[in-house]
Amino acid sequence: MKELMRTTDPTLIAYAQALLQGEGIATFEMDVHMSVLDGSLGILPRRLMVREAEHFIASAVLRDNEIPTGL
Repeated sequence: MKELMRTTDPTLIAYAQALLQGEGIATFEMDVHMSVLDGSLGILPRRLMVREAEHFIASAVLRDNEIPTGL
C-alpha cells in the first residue's frame, strides 16, 4: 500500500474514495479512529492508501478532479 493523500477533511476523503471506486481502484482509509485520541477535534489527518501498482493512476484521477493530495 502507498499513501495517496492525507487530510483532516473527512468529506474530501469520501469524495476521493467515491471517484476512485468508480474507476475500479480499491482504497483503504487509515487513522480513522485517531479522532478518539485528539478528542474529536479533527486535528490528526486521515490517510488514504492505494495499492502501489495503482498509485500513479489514482493520483491522476485526483489531479484531474482538482483534489489536493498534499504529497
